Amino acid sequence: MARRGPGRRRLYVRQSLQRLGGKLVVGPVKSDDSERVIGLPEPCIDALRQHRVAQNAERKLKGRDWKETGFVFTTGIGTPIEPRNVNRHFAGLLDSAGLRRIRFHDLRHSCATLLYEQGVPIEKIQDVLGHSSSTITKLVYVDVTKQSQRATADRLGYLFEA
Repeated sequence: MARRGPGRRRLYVRQSLQRLGGKLVVGPVKSDDSERVIGLPEPCIDALRQHRVAQNAERKLKGRDWKETGFVFTTGIGTPIEPRNVNRHFAGLLDSAGLRRIRFHDLRHSCATLLYEQGVPIEKIQDVLGHSSSTITKLVYVDVTKQSQRATADRLGYLFEA
């Protein structure tokens, strides 16, 4: 979880939650490269602190009905959130904001593309996403936008100036 202080605003990815045999099960991440530490910007830390306050209030309200799982995001009684419910809730947020529907997983693509467009080296983006190969990151997750393609083409323009 995130810790306060310089260099301590990090998220540790050490396990996964997946459906096996009809039940949500905590297990290992896909590969050694999937286990990673991700730096978090201060606005994320602030949002997580606010979430913890709200969750602690829910925990207190539910009393003995609360199921302590150690998860950061849970149902109203502390149990893991059903992935289909996350997808439904996300679709509702997109609809209310008047945005086109995308899959929740597409946020990984957006993150990778935004980092890439800001000049973050592909190897650093690979680390954030937990990929074993920067080739996978570039081929699958980084959508080079038309603006970026235009800027790349414009850099060659000086060769043709008279």
